[in-house]
Amino acid sequence: MAHLAVVQSLIAQQSAPPPGAGMTQVLFLGLMFAAMYFLMIAPQRKKQKQHEAMLKAIAAGDEIVTAGGVFGQVVSVKEDRLVVRIAENTRVELGRSFVSTVTKKADSATK
Repeated sequence: MAHLAVVQSLIAQQSAPPPGAGMTQVLFLGLMFAAMYFLMIAPQRKKQKQHEAMLKAIAAGDEIVTAGGVFGQVVSVKEDRLVVRIAENTRVELGRSFVSTVTKKADSATK
């Protein structure tokens, strides 16, 4: 019985956290979250805003590439979609969100 009491007291002493350990863990987690935000979340949000600005700036005459890899020239712009010429006498309506990149702006093509 005496051995059991000694073992229990040793376990109790070992499992007690040192003073201030909880604050250190909270600080560490906060620093990890801040690092994750600045390394992953902020650049992704910036890229998303740039893509949205590009989509809003699309005009007739721009050459685009869709998310599926189809190249085409914007014929007309509607509120939520674009009419794109992908071949002679072939036009398709495409949702704005499916535009991946603008390869050539209309005003730069005339220069």
